[in-house]
Order: sequence, then C-alpha cells, then structure tokens
Amino acid sequence: MKSYKKGLTSFESGYYDIAIKEFSKVKEIEESKKGELNFKIAEAYRLSNRWVESIPFYEKAFEAGFVNNDASFYYAYALKANEEYDKAKVSFQKYIDSKSTNKVLNERALRELNTLLLISDIKTKKSELEFKNLSAINTENIEFSGIVKDGYFIYSASKKDKVYSNGLPFLGIYQSKVSADFSTVGPAEPLSKNILDPDRNEGTPTFSPDGKIMIFARGNSGKRKDISPDVDLYISRNVPNEGWTEPKLVSASDSSAWDGSPAFSRDGKTIYFSSNRAGGSGGLDIYRVNMDASGRFGNPANMGKAINTAGDEMFPFVSADGKLFFASDGHPGLGKLDIFVAVRSGGKTTVENLGLPYNSSMDDFGYSSDDAGNIFFTSNRAGGKGNDDIYYYLAPPKPVDEVAKVDDPNDPNNPNNVNKNDPNNPNSKSQKIANYYLEGMVKSDKVSIDSALVRIYKLDGGVESDFAEIFTQNGKFGPVKMEEDEDYVILVEKSTYLTKREGFSMYGRSIPYPLLKKAVTDTTFQTEINLEKLFVGKTFRLENIYYDLDKFDIRADAAVELDKLVQILKDNPLIKIELGSHTDTRGSDLYNSRLSQRRAESVINYLAIKGISKERLTAKGYGETELIIQEAKNEEEHQINRRTEFKVLEIAQE
Repeated sequence: MKSYKKGLTSFESGYYDIAIKEFSKVKEIEESKKGELNFKIAEAYRLSNRWVESIPFYEKAFEAGFVNNDASFYYAYALKANEEYDKAKVSFQKYIDSKSTNKVLNERALRELNTLLLISDIKTKKSELEFKNLSAINTENIEFSGIVKDGYFIYSASKKDKVYSNGLPFLGIYQSKVSADFSTVGPAEPLSKNILDPDRNEGTPTFSPDGKIMIFARGNSGKRKDISPDVDLYISRNVPNEGWTEPKLVSASDSSAWDGSPAFSRDGKTIYFSSNRAGGSGGLDIYRVNMDASGRFGNPANMGKAINTAGDEMFPFVSADGKLFFASDGHPGLGKLDIFVAVRSGGKTTVENLGLPYNSSMDDFGYSSDDAGNIFFTSNRAGGKGNDDIYYYLAPPKPVDEVAKVDDPNDPNNPNNVNKNDPNNPNSKSQKIANYYLEGMVKSDKVSIDSALVRIYKLDGGVESDFAEIFTQNGKFGPVKMEEDEDYVILVEKSTYLTKREGFSMYGRSIPYPLLKKAVTDTTFQTEINLEKLFVGKTFRLENIYYDLDKFDIRADAAVELDKLVQILKDNPLIKIELGSHTDTRGSDLYNSRLSQRRAESVINYLAIKGISKERLTAKGYGETELIIQEAKNEEEHQINRRTEFKVLEIAQE
C-alpha cells in the first residue's frame, strides 16, 4: 500500500510519470480498489498526453466495476486516437446516453460523434508531398514548432536540466545551424542566455519580418504554490552586438489566462496567439492584436466563430500568401489536434482540414513554411523518434533565369518606370489616382425595399470589422468608397425579412496603372441583394444536404452547406426552426420514418456543435410522406427525395 499512497500523492500533485511508476509497483491490493487503481493509471497516462497507453487501464477499470461518468468519454477519445473508430462511436454514444451533467464533455461528445461520421471523407483529402522525420533534431523527448531563420533552425524542446511534472525536462527555445538542404545539422544550443529560465517552460518563438523583435510563450514553474500553471507572452529585442534583451511581459497578455503560441503577420503589424481568456468560444481561441512601430499593443480581438469553436484552437501561423494555418480539436479532424487552414474568398472565411499526410489520429500542430516553400509541422504520431517530433518537407530549388533584363531607368516610355518629375508622363503612378465605389439595390420579389439596414464589414484574417452602415432609400444604397484588394461582407437587415449576407471582394478589380488615362479615375461597382419574406411556416430548402442510402451521417459535402445554415441562424437570432428530413421510397414506412428522424437529429447535433442553441431547433422526420419525385427511377432521383429543409416555427419579438 506504500506505493499506492505514493502514487496517489504524486497524482494529486500533477507528477503523472512518477504516479504511473508507483502505481505499477502495486502487486497486491484489495479487490474493491482494483478498479480505482487502474482508473488512476489510465488518467495519469491521459493527463500526460499518452492517450493510447491509457486504453488497457480504462478497460481494466471497467471490468473491475469502477464507475466514473466521464471515464467513457476519455476512453472513447483514446480509442479515436488509436484509430478504433467503431468502438469510439459506441463509447461516445454511451457517454451521451448517460445524461452526464458535465455540459462541456457532453458538447464535445456530440462533436466527436459527428466527426467520426466524417472520418472517411477527411481521409480522402491527400497531399502528394512526402514528409520526413527531422531525426537530426528530434530526440526521445519533445521537439516542436520549428522555423528556419538566418541559417539556423529554431525550435522548442524539452532539454533543460530540471524536470517538469510530466516527467520530461522543462521546455526551452533552441537553435541548430543547418545547411539549406538539412544535410548538415549542428548541435542544439540555447537561442539566448537571457531566454533560458531554468524553472519555467518557454517556447513557440515568432520573429518580426526584420528580425529585431521576438515574442514567445513562457509558463510558470508548475509548482503548486504558483497561482496556476498558466502561460503568458513575452517580448524581447535583438540589439546589435548584444543579442536578445531580457524579456518583458507583453501588455496585451492576460495574466489570469493561458496566452501562448504567438505568430507575427507577414507585415509585422499584427500578432496572432491562442488564449482561453474570458469571452471566448469555449476552450482556447485564436486572437489577434495590433502592434505599432514602437512596440505598443492594442486590444486583442477574437478571430470569430468561423475559426474558433467550443474546442481548442492554437498554434497559428500566417504563410507568405496570407493564409492562416492553425491547429484545432474543435473542427472535424482525424485525431486530437489536426492542422487546418482558413481560406478567405468572396468575403467569406472557410476552414479546411489539410488531410493526409499532415494529419493523423494523434496530435498534429505547429505548421510553418518559409519563402522557399519548405514546410514543417509537429506530430506525436506512431513511428516517431520520441514524444512530439518535427516533420519536414523541402521544396525543390527554384530555377534561376540565365538572363535578367535590366530596365533603363531613364527610358520615359518604359511602363515599369515612374518619372515623378514629369507630371505629363502617363506612366507616372504618383500623378494618377483611382477611386472605387460600391452601389447596391435591395429587393424582394423584384420590389425595392426601403429603409433596409445595410452593414458593410471589412474582412481581415477572418475577422469582421465595421466599415460602413447605411439605410436604403427606394431600395438603393451607396455609393460607399471601397479599398483595393480587400474582402467585404454585406449584411442586410429588414423587419419581416430573413437577414442576408453576401460577400464582395475587391481582389482583381483594380485598374492597372498603365491603363489609367486621367489624373483621377472613379469606378463604381453595382450589386443587387434579394431578401426573402419571413413568416411563421415559411420553408427553405437546404441545397445539397444529401444522404447515402440507409445512412444518417453528415457527409463532408453536406457539412459545407450546413455551415451556411449556421450562419443564417446566427444572423437571424430571433427565429426558431424545424429541421425536416425526407427519405426516398426504398424501405418500409416505419423504417424510413425512423431513418429520417435520425437524419434530422444528426443535423441538429451538428448545428449545436457549431454554437446554435438546441432550444431554437426541432427535429422532424417525414419519412417518404412528402416526395418531390413520386416515381423515382434512378439513384439521382432518389437522392433528390432524400433532402433536408428548415421551416420557421417562431419569430421572437425584439
């Protein structure tokens, strides 16, 4: 019993590796405590992020009759990590059926159950790139979040002398001198003596474009006397001939929250980071904060529901083409953390799973790339060298032109030159101005709508910021001056109408300077937005929400369309709806009625995962009672009958 007590003490203190070793020494224990012993071992593995190792001990605990409401959830999560998807579905469903009072885990269980239904679709997305384990850097401990800078590979690793509560050395920031093709890799050395606190975890550095500023994450010692094992952001400056200065706490960091994994934007004016501060979507959310030239920070802004979920979003990275990459366990993925990219197009931000081989059934995170096209990410997938390992892909060298044409700077007819001293030169950019405007018309059934509220938001990295707000007059709005190469969202509201949003992009609309013939050129773009009348009983057809025969899974193509419904419900918070699901005629009436009910319920579960209150949603299975094609003859016609619609049940008063 001595080892058992030592194990309990270590477990309660957060020293899970020691707890496992002590518990494993227990050879004899009374029958009534066998279940608890195995449960504690399973939990120690889970809490130290060794999910697969926890599986046999959860199973032994269950066999011994141990009861813990949350155990089936964590067991299911571990099964998913081990790619035992069918068993994971059963265990998640068991947890949901248990009516647990843990609201957070209930929501996660619903989310994971729906994700498991999408696994096969996610696996169909595969990249042809081949990634290798960066074995010259990786060890049996932790290495993650690597970047190349000035001939050095800079990364986070557990290499310090002191050992953290997870049984591994404290994390620090290290660098190794590398050749361009990584054929030679030098020894690891601390990035700076000023950023090497022996009693704290440090990691995930990000550098300004000019290399003069570094922001990184630093945690406390993890000792129980500390207020919490939270993490803050710190800033350091690179002084010529002196190196990195003593780091200072970033003013935008919240000392009562976990703020970590920072990333600079490409222009160095914005920092993205992960935080569980109050007011977020759930767990860790991605935020952005502006930094001026003197290093002063503004107020952090949440990146919004398009990116953040009720789960965790972390490890942001902005690529050379402006795309935001990040890791999440809230969006549908293959493992625990998957790597995603936020793509902005036509005024809308969508999140895409990178698929294989970026993602696995385990943790995949810490994506980064450089201007040469080299890619790095971190994973604790099977076959690695240790715990978290860094993987890499080296892009082939870009061909170099043998002959480079040099423009004559004195040639006034060369359109690449700007002769700022000649106001009559038609190629002089400094003498020509282009203004762009947007005008619009708001209608319903071809009738103009007066006094509709038009809000225009500018999109920046998925975040909507106020740009303009106007009311229509005789259905018209504008002109509104627009900015070049920006994406916008137009949101139109009018009482008794369904609020509608449409994207408008200025990308590709600018007139090339050589084609500007006048000193000032004004261009106005036109758009038309049609609203639908809103009343109780109004039914809307959801396009492309189709199901496979005898299935009620949410297919990947359906998830894209359901996300549009999520946005509609968020834009129209006063309506309650019925989700009606319809089957084809194959199968008995009773079977089709039950199948359609399950399909409608699966849609509601999906909407709930995306943040829509179930109090606003009602599931209704119609079976084959309302066919669009009465005598369907082929699969295409049957699929048209297998559809989902939503009907307005109630419109609350403002």
